Amino acid sequence: MQRLIVGFASLLLASAPVSPAFAQTAPPANAFAVGTLVTDANGGAVGTVTAVNGDIVTVKTDRLEANLSKSSFTPNEGKLLVGLTQAELNAAVEKDKAAADASLAVGATVKGTGGATLGTIDAIDAEFVTIKLASGNKVRIPRSGIVGAATGAVVGLTAEQLEAQVSGGASAS
Repeated sequence: MQRLIVGFASLLLASAPVSPAFAQTAPPANAFAVGTLVTDANGGAVGTVTAVNGDIVTVKTDRLEANLSKSSFTPNEGKLLVGLTQAELNAAVEKDKAAADASLAVGATVKGTGGATLGTIDAIDAEFVTIKLASGNKVRIPRSGIVGAATGAVVGLTAEQLEAQVSGGASAS
């Protein structure tokens, strides 16, 4: 089963709350309960809430699960309305997944904490990724330490932390 946080750009326009801005109030806490039906503005079934983690709501469609911000929904009569049809949500998640998969390839740019560019992927296999840093140094990290996203490959480290790994200095954790 695919699970991906849908990219902000993919949903920027389509996920605007359905009700007018002047009529919005804070939704009740129980509006985002597991099992709540999610529909589009025309009442078409989009999916069901399967998890809520902070501001992220996981919606199971007919084919996949998508993680969306609570701000993407408008509670209405015991259901959650979203600005996408089921087909549109599936397509947006699949598009973002394809972009995420493509971002984990040799030559792809790698970004670190805060979005800073760290270097490029020099080599990748099932266990490790070698990143060529801007300094020209190369560092090898576990494959689990890098993630593909619609905006590119991302590691949770800074350039300084990766450079420290190259020089055998402090741990990059």
